[in-house]
Amino acid sequence: MNWGLIITIAVGLFVILNIIAYFLQERLIFKPEKLPKDFEFKYENQVFDEYNIEITDGVNLNGVHFKVRKPKGIVLYLKGNSRSLKGWGKFAIDFTRHGFDVLMVDYRGFGKSTGMRTEAGIKRDLQYVYDELKKQVDEKYIVLYGRSLGSGFATKLASRNNPRMLILDAPYYSMGHIAKKYLPIMPMSILLRFPIKTYKWIEHVKCPIKIIHGTNDKLIRFKTSIKLSKINAKYTRLYPVIDGGHNNLHTFPQYHRFLEEILHAKLPKEIDPKTSSLNFRRKNVR
Repeated sequence: MNWGLIITIAVGLFVILNIIAYFLQERLIFKPEKLPKDFEFKYENQVFDEYNIEITDGVNLNGVHFKVRKPKGIVLYLKGNSRSLKGWGKFAIDFTRHGFDVLMVDYRGFGKSTGMRTEAGIKRDLQYVYDELKKQVDEKYIVLYGRSLGSGFATKLASRNNPRMLILDAPYYSMGHIAKKYLPIMPMSILLRFPIKTYKWIEHVKCPIKIIHGTNDKLIRFKTSIKLSKINAKYTRLYPVIDGGHNNLHTFPQYHRFLEEILHAKLPKEIDPKTSSLNFRRKNVR
């Protein structure tokens, strides 16, 4: 048996797999639905305006602003990695029914949005949108909501700004963490062009962080949110949706109860050790 030849072939196949993973990763991460420029959005029982935001030459973000009378604030909703606002827009009702406006935007290459996707580019786009939003609304009325893929970008925005709160729906530790789960032998730290390091950014968030995650999520395990919640424990609260999966949290009443509690809660006050048991230490009393 020619072990030298076998090793050479194995190494060659490994190199080829790495090359394929590098160039095809964007197709694996992003599942965009493209829409024609003249497509008309229709959402039942919702009042909305459509916007086109020109970031730079060749980069235009398409967004939809869902409106309510006398809004209590506005939710900047960063969606998951598939489809377009055509499908995601229906979830705005979960916030408008509580008296919040909702702004959703399609990432580059999704829906009517244009531009070449890069992690740095998407982060710049979303910061631009946030800056434009700040011109119209005080930050204390801005709620950042990141769903799955959007959770990493929402965390990055929260780490650089001062929103009222950050809500993460089925967040991931990092894109590299997910990739390593499915491709354990690949050097993903080198190959990934979209590492999206949620764990790194969440440490610098200084507003309340609310994490909602299904305990039966097969794509992004619930333990990921437990791990994330420990990084910035002072500001974080975890809301487990018992038996919830990755794409069906909205079908659980518990999810909607959590949202109601989160959106209507007053900003938490510091706990005074003098009027609580915060600093009590248990003595060895039998």
